[in-house]
Amino acid sequence: MLKLENIQMQVDNDSGEKTEILKGIDCQFEKGKVYAVTGPNGGGKTSIAKVIMGIYRQSQGHIYLDGEEISDLSISERAKKGIGYAFQQPPRFKGLSIQNVLTIAAPQADLVRVRSSLRDVGLCPEDYLDRDLGAGLSGGEIKRIEMAQLLLRNPVISIFDEPEAGVDLWTIQKLLRLILSTYKNNPRKTAIIITHNEKIIPVCDEIIVVEGGMIQAQGTPEQVWNLIKDDIECKVRNQCQGEINYAIN
Repeated sequence: MLKLENIQMQVDNDSGEKTEILKGIDCQFEKGKVYAVTGPNGGGKTSIAKVIMGIYRQSQGHIYLDGEEISDLSISERAKKGIGYAFQQPPRFKGLSIQNVLTIAAPQADLVRVRSSLRDVGLCPEDYLDRDLGAGLSGGEIKRIEMAQLLLRNPVISIFDEPEAGVDLWTIQKLLRLILSTYKNNPRKTAIIITHNEKIIPVCDEIIVVEGGMIQAQGTPEQVWNLIKDDIECKVRNQCQGEINYAIN
């Protein structure tokens, strides 16, 4: 189980003053569950994900993985403990082949597993293993390759930062099915999805709504989805001016 206890994060703004990004985040992520972390842009959801991975450091608070405090561990140390992160915009590595990148991600994996990981994400190994991981790949292809990396690494905590960003509907649906089949009811694994997508949120085991650096609601889809559905599905939500009450009765 992953537990966040009173996580606070401050950053220096342009005038040298402190700005609060996260304000006392308390939550836990249990094994065998898929979590959707959602909320308005700038609300703090990606900051929570990056604090878990160690990309950002909290100003206060504690992070525990299976009872062990990992608050002061580096990114690489957390990765060794079994935390994996799939970026919203995966990096491209011109000059490296896809096979190179997959092998680097999981040195213990043989070629059979490498090829299998590509098939799992809907890519033909014969067409992709020798391709350059550069500008010639589409956003959807890059997302799938990063998913293959994560599957090969086999982390116990997998964080997916807006997997729907920049990809077509077919790819979103395929990646979602893969996440659900890999993580739901798996006694060893947990998936955390940072998302706005109305297709993804309702099928997760729990929804966490983050706004203003705080958790405004948390619960099952039956408890939370109806409270946020209209805002999530609003096609011009960035233009909406009203505030939404996420409190659960």
